[in-house]
Amino acid sequence: MILVTGANGNLGSAVLASLKQRGATATGGSRTPGAGMRRLDFDDPAGLDLVGVDTLVLVSAGYAEDDRVVRRHRAVLDAAVRDGVRHVVYTSLTGAGDHLGFALAHRVTERLLRASGLSWTVLRNGLYAELFGALLTWSVDGALNSPFGDGALAAVVRGDLAEAAAVVAAAPGSHGGRTYELVGAPVTAADVAARLGVPLRDVDLEAYRGGLLSAEGLLPFQPPMLVSLATAVRHGFLAGTAPDLASLLGRAPHSPLPAVVACAVPSRSSPRP
Repeated sequence: MILVTGANGNLGSAVLASLKQRGATATGGSRTPGAGMRRLDFDDPAGLDLVGVDTLVLVSAGYAEDDRVVRRHRAVLDAAVRDGVRHVVYTSLTGAGDHLGFALAHRVTERLLRASGLSWTVLRNGLYAELFGALLTWSVDGALNSPFGDGALAAVVRGDLAEAAAVVAAAPGSHGGRTYELVGAPVTAADVAARLGVPLRDVDLEAYRGGLLSAEGLLPFQPPMLVSLATAVRHGFLAGTAPDLASLLGRAPHSPLPAVVACAVPSRSSPRP
């Protein structure tokens, strides 16, 4: 059986759906499981139960400071060893993302995985096209605001990453000990503005950080994480491409631009500030 963690999240649910479309015997795990899922709370190591799981798709349990993320991942890998999991597929971060503020937890988890004695595959996922679009904001005069300068991001559609993970999880023996760089095609904020037919306004990094620090609802670790992403794109560190995604999918990945544009379009009822 295949078990996908974080199955109520965007990536985990898409991986699970793709596996089921392929006829695989798969289920999901979550802190708040739905029908037919297992309860998996990485903050409760004693309660982790992976008995009967042959292949574990470990969707990164981020959204916290590094020490907590690593602690969560170590707990689930320890449970995988204890309960006889044969193969772990880990959704990591593209190698070009080592400059990002959230890279360290991924690299530590990769080390833990390689030292675990488990069979493994690392999927170094590129940044989502959907995230790139969501980080663009709007001025009241209708201009698109971007902290990314002239930089391009090799953005990838989330659905392509989910399909790639399902391909690997459905036949893990063909991918043991492999690390794949799953990035998409370069896209810029200027591309988005041109597609939408709106002016583009550059937001420098000082102003961007200031806006994040004053924003409501962000956790303390998030502003520096987002600024690291903006400066990495702005200065050209995340624009490189690789053939691995197309190889796993057996087709060309989807163009990221439509997904970026869709997530950048402001709500008609409540325009973004």
